[in-house]
Parts: sequence; C-alpha cells; structure tokens
Amino acid sequence: TDVFKDQLRAILRASHYGTVKVLYPMICSCEEVIQSNVLLEEAKQELVEKGIPFDREIKKGVMIEVTSAAVITDILAAHCDFFSVGTNDLMQYMLAVDRINDRIAHLYEANQPAIIRTLNFIFQQGKMEKVPVSVCGELAGDPLYAPLLIGLGASDLSVSLGSLAPIKYLIRRITVHDAKHLAIRVLRCASSEEIHMELKAFYDSVMGETMKGLEGI
Repeated sequence: TDVFKDQLRAILRASHYGTVKVLYPMICSCEEVIQSNVLLEEAKQELVEKGIPFDREIKKGVMIEVTSAAVITDILAAHCDFFSVGTNDLMQYMLAVDRINDRIAHLYEANQPAIIRTLNFIFQQGKMEKVPVSVCGELAGDPLYAPLLIGLGASDLSVSLGSLAPIKYLIRRITVHDAKHLAIRVLRCASSEEIHMELKAFYDSVMGETMKGLEGI
C-alpha cells in the first residue's frame, strides 16, 4: 500500500505540469478499483495539506487485461473514466496460452471468435456506460486488426513508434462506415480461418485501391 501511495502521489504531482491519467493495471475485481480510488483520494488530500498543486480532475481508468475484468466492464465503468484493453495479456489469459512458450505459441491467435467477441463486449459496455475504450498491445499496431478495432468501437489505438506510420497510412484510407461493416462480418464468423480471411480481404481491398490510385498518377 505504501509503495502504491508513493506512485499515486508522484503521478498527481506530475499532473500539474501536463495531461496525465491514472491507469490501474491487472485489475481482477470491482473491489480492487474501489480500494484504489480510495487510496487515490487519500493521496490527493495529503498533497492538498502540503500545498502541492495537482490536477484535481485527473482521470482514472482500468487496464482490461484479465478475463475477470473483461466480463464485468459494465460494473467497473461506474468507477472509471476510461478503459484501456491490454490485448497481449488478455489473449494469453483467455486462451490459456503462454505466448513465449515455443511449443504452444502457435495457439496464441487473435483471430479466435472468443477473442473478437470478448473485445466487442468490452467496447459495447464502454459505449453504453459512456466510458471511452482505448487499445494497447501488439494488436493495435497490426494493420489487419486496426480497422476491426475501430469498427468495434475503439476510441484510441496505442501503437509502437515503428507501427505508427503504417497504421496512420491505412486508417486514413478507410471510413468508420467501412470499419463497422468489417466488424459486423467478422462477428458472424465461426472460425479463426474465416476471421483471418475477412481481415485479409479487407486489407487487400484497401491497399489494392491505393495502389491503383498511385498507378494513375
């Protein structure tokens, strides 16, 4: 608790100098969020008593990376200002696959219907509760999945510097309408192979139109 409070105070102090948010990782239950918020309020009061400035309206959110958190997003929303989906860990826990174990790493696939439907549930609950949902992890920076995530309802994508340019290039060539229709088609798929085919066909169609446009220049 003492270490956590130290971290919260440090984040609050930093918030005076720019836009900062508090993101609670590895949340498994609503009780953990409530207790974290209590400690956050205590940290705020301690800074107030010392006359140390900070953002009084700092946003607080939860990292959805554990299966138990994914299925109670509607409950967690009452205590959060935003969600961030950690796709790497969420997929690992949902599929019971250690992604760094070479023997079973091939089973670590995002194009599983269970993964896509869980992501859709999280986005839908966030929308219903008016809580924005961002996505981080390798999935957000994958050109095959970025349009799908937008179509499902992602408010932001957190990508590595190396993936930034390709993802921006792709996103600028699609519409939200296109992305939503892709999401509808993918949610109807019953197998990982069907999902991969839908995503690949969409990507090829977008990039194919781009190449045709370049050829006409």
